[in-house]
Amino acid sequence: MTTDIGYPHKSGKTVYTIPAAFQETLTLRPEQIAIRTVGGTREISWREYGEQVRGIAAGLAGLGVRHGDTVGIMLTNRPEFNLVDTAALHLGATPFSIYNTSSPEQIAHLFTNAENKIVITEPAFLDAVRGAGVELEHIVLVEGSAAGTITLAEVQAAPAPDFDFDAAWRAVTADDLATLIYTSGTTGPSKGVELTHRNVVAQIVGLVAGPLTVGLDDRSVSYLPAAHVADRISGHCANLFTGVQMTCVPDPREIAAALPDARPTAFFGVPRVWQKIKAGIDAKLATEPSPVKKALANWAIGVGVNAARADLSGNGRGLLLDAQHKLADALVLSKLRQALGFDELKVAASGAAAIPPETLEYLLGLGFTVTEVWGMSETSGVGTYTPLHKPKPGTVGIPMVDTEVRLGEDGELLLRGPIVTGGYRKMPDKTAEAIDGDGWLHTGDVATIDGDGYISIVDRKKELIINEAGKNLSPTNIENTVKAASSLVGQVVAIGDAKPFIAALVVLDPDTAVVRAKALGTPDADLKALAARPEIIAEIKAAVATANAKLSRVEQIKRFIVLDAGWEPGGDELTPTLKLKRSPINTKYAAQIAALYTTPAPDDVVNMS
Repeated sequence: MTTDIGYPHKSGKTVYTIPAAFQETLTLRPEQIAIRTVGGTREISWREYGEQVRGIAAGLAGLGVRHGDTVGIMLTNRPEFNLVDTAALHLGATPFSIYNTSSPEQIAHLFTNAENKIVITEPAFLDAVRGAGVELEHIVLVEGSAAGTITLAEVQAAPAPDFDFDAAWRAVTADDLATLIYTSGTTGPSKGVELTHRNVVAQIVGLVAGPLTVGLDDRSVSYLPAAHVADRISGHCANLFTGVQMTCVPDPREIAAALPDARPTAFFGVPRVWQKIKAGIDAKLATEPSPVKKALANWAIGVGVNAARADLSGNGRGLLLDAQHKLADALVLSKLRQALGFDELKVAASGAAAIPPETLEYLLGLGFTVTEVWGMSETSGVGTYTPLHKPKPGTVGIPMVDTEVRLGEDGELLLRGPIVTGGYRKMPDKTAEAIDGDGWLHTGDVATIDGDGYISIVDRKKELIINEAGKNLSPTNIENTVKAASSLVGQVVAIGDAKPFIAALVVLDPDTAVVRAKALGTPDADLKALAARPEIIAEIKAAVATANAKLSRVEQIKRFIVLDAGWEPGGDELTPTLKLKRSPINTKYAAQIAALYTTPAPDDVVNMS
């Protein structure tokens, strides 16, 4: 099912491809900064962006890149990614990104599936690219040099003779492939989701009509991996269509430090990022030496949360709470937003995984306008969103414009519309499993839809816990309830499939652990040492108890173990997008999981009874 859908560009023209949108954006404010780095050490205007794209496209054509070819990109979040990706799109090529944490084996799978003959990368990833063992015609380095490679400058210096840039981008059609988004592969080899220009245009139209009200006077941040659909579409492509200025942050761990410089008016954070921001505030308050300042800040934040809850209930704040909130905002909350770099934030979006409702209430309490979004690579990014004027924590809102949703017989969320991919690259069997003959995408998520049309995601069908008594339980709900109870909890994995009760593996948050270590008088203690401290165990136990009080009896955690090491994105336990790799976790921690159900329980197992 295809729909002719165009983006009504601010220039007055309707555009149907990414290059067409970019060429229109260039004309609006050519000297305005389009892309920058933290601190403004590099700033590229729209005019310069257009010139660079023209030169790189001619150079790529000189390397033999043609309409329909694939181009691999393995870069950190830096302006060169945007320049190269946009240039490839103007050739009608299909650029795709590789997660920077990918192993040579994973890269080999991607390159074999994509069939790219060129990759553009940087020296840090050269060994992994070469280790993949896939024959490439060209490896292009955006900085430095190495044997067997060419530099991006050399590419630009050797354009294809008689290359017609304008004819090339005008030949791009809505049905050409714009990119491949490789799934994170939690349940097997990653699949290449094929997104056309039509898909991307439909996504941008939906975003601008819904939660992403941005334009030339707005600012955003690029810090998530470019291989993630959120950064590529809602970041990179939104920049090309709307003219929003984008600050590149090459290390996502530095995002909190970069925000006061970037001062975004729109910011997308995965739940872990929002929880880290909350944890940072908690940590600062915990170490505040002035009892008066600490008490005032805690009071103000509490008032903010109470005001948010009153607004959400629809019952109104009342005169007293409204007066308290105005005072709290003037004395604390406005200053806190400014310190975070969010003093001009218009849209705070959370997505890619479920976020605890308590965390959303906290963000609303700080004064943010929050939308929770849900989507997949297969939906070109966002599929549903909560309207900015009517958030409803615990739901992922309503469908994007021109998007249909319904529930299957087993409660699975089905979705249809122009944002839905045509399928997976060279995987017709997987495509047939995901998209039925009527064009409905079977998302794999179990959901409910309330009377207002708001959708709530229960969990992934394949991840639901079926306990010994045959009861279906959502591990994500259990895990989020624990994480909301304490910033010391970094990750938690609910266990209980075919078991008599729910147990859990708990991983400490490394940043919060550092603060606790200082408070305990052991600033040099590592996670291994802290995981064994009685004070730390007691705090985790209190968090689990708080969570259990909010969960049904069958969902409550009866036992847990605090693991003595942290988990990194792209490692054994987490995907690059911070999703749990449940099957590898079950294998790697089989001994600890077995201990959770051993009677009597070993010493490192904490009983909640």
